[in-house]
Amino acid sequence: MYLLSLFDFIARFHPVLVHLPIGILLLACFFQWLLIKDRFAVLEPAVPVALFWGMVSAVASCVSGYFLSQSGDYDEQLVGRHQWLGISVAIVSLVLWLLYQLSISESIARWISLVLVLLIVFTGHLGGSLTHGSGYLTEGLNAVADSKGPAIKPIPNIQEAILYKDAIQPLLQARCYNCHGPNKKKGKLRLDTPEFIWKGGEDGKVIDTAKVDESELIKRLLLPSTDEDHMPPKEKPQLTKTEIDLLHWWVSTGADVSKKVKDLPQNEKIKGMLAILQTGEQAADVKQPADIPAKTVAAAEEKAINALKDAGVMLVPVAQNSNYLSANFVTVTLNADSVIKLLEPIQKQLVWLNLGYSAVSDAGLVSVAKLDNLTRLFLNNTAVTDKGIAALSKSASLRYINLVNTKITLAGLSQLKDLKQLQSIYLYKTTISKDQWGDLKKMFPKVVLDSGGYVVPVLATDTTEVKE
Repeated sequence: MYLLSLFDFIARFHPVLVHLPIGILLLACFFQWLLIKDRFAVLEPAVPVALFWGMVSAVASCVSGYFLSQSGDYDEQLVGRHQWLGISVAIVSLVLWLLYQLSISESIARWISLVLVLLIVFTGHLGGSLTHGSGYLTEGLNAVADSKGPAIKPIPNIQEAILYKDAIQPLLQARCYNCHGPNKKKGKLRLDTPEFIWKGGEDGKVIDTAKVDESELIKRLLLPSTDEDHMPPKEKPQLTKTEIDLLHWWVSTGADVSKKVKDLPQNEKIKGMLAILQTGEQAADVKQPADIPAKTVAAAEEKAINALKDAGVMLVPVAQNSNYLSANFVTVTLNADSVIKLLEPIQKQLVWLNLGYSAVSDAGLVSVAKLDNLTRLFLNNTAVTDKGIAALSKSASLRYINLVNTKITLAGLSQLKDLKQLQSIYLYKTTISKDQWGDLKKMFPKVVLDSGGYVVPVLATDTTEVKE
């Protein structure tokens, strides 16, 4: 284990060491050709010295490069070509140094130096392809390929577009392929095909359609740019809020690669996002739900954050460079009602709260009601009842509430009808019957009510299997 750690340590020096032979050997070759003129004779003693240290650094680069290639983060075929060209550079630089030591024909050495220059150029090009992608050299000449611009071109007929092919894949290609594509597979993760996306990387799967906010693909996008786990790295072009919302929606709808946009469920927020994708810019009449308050807020106290994490609460920022937080109780093993009280010191920062599948009770919702900035609340698969919902009737900032698989009734839900900001309610597997749905719509005329239980229609173009 110690030996493996040592090899890994040496491998990480390759990006540093590899520039030494490039600079030193190119300088030595340049000096060789200058020596044709007598006035540059003063440079002659420097040539064998430069060749020697260039050769040594080339060997060191080969060794560290070999250890780095064993990580499996890079395309094997491309690594193989780069590796053998690097070894060739080391061998030719050794031959050239020996020619000087043996005082063999300077003209022969001069022509060999040209071969060395070509080897260095091709080796460096392949190294650049491994690090930045195969098209990195010509990207600057292509006015269309602007990595800092929008990743997705406007899609005129967005509803007829195939979500993955027309929007998700171009987004991943523009923002993720350099580190997680066919040439470079950082963390053994590739995002260039659906199969590789589902497979995940060395740390496991990166998408979970049942727990979207806990998917690594989504969670890392929302980390502060200063966090070492934030993706993309802070020096790379970042995803916009619309692009992050698009990925979130794609994962939440099952990460399908063949469905058209029109075949996927769409609430008002999604429709606003799609309008942006269709025009390519934020339309003036498109109002995005205020899931995150526009007003800035100070960072939460570290003591309060640590207390929640010790209790098993997962806390992540809701957006890049934002102090507003999302809390998830999925790993809370203690009494959920008592842990909820620990949220009070961060009530100014907390805007999203996921209590789904937790042991929260009606008593716990009394504490939840004190969280004034709360805009999203997940209570799915919990034991909360109408009595607990009554405590939320004063949650003026609430915009989204998930009550899937709870015992909430129509009478209990009516206690939320005066919440002016409420936009979405999810009610799959509740006690509210189909006969009551009309009354519910009258009660919440401006709210998106989701009953779940979707049935995908079978079309004539679908492949079907007929059995007796």
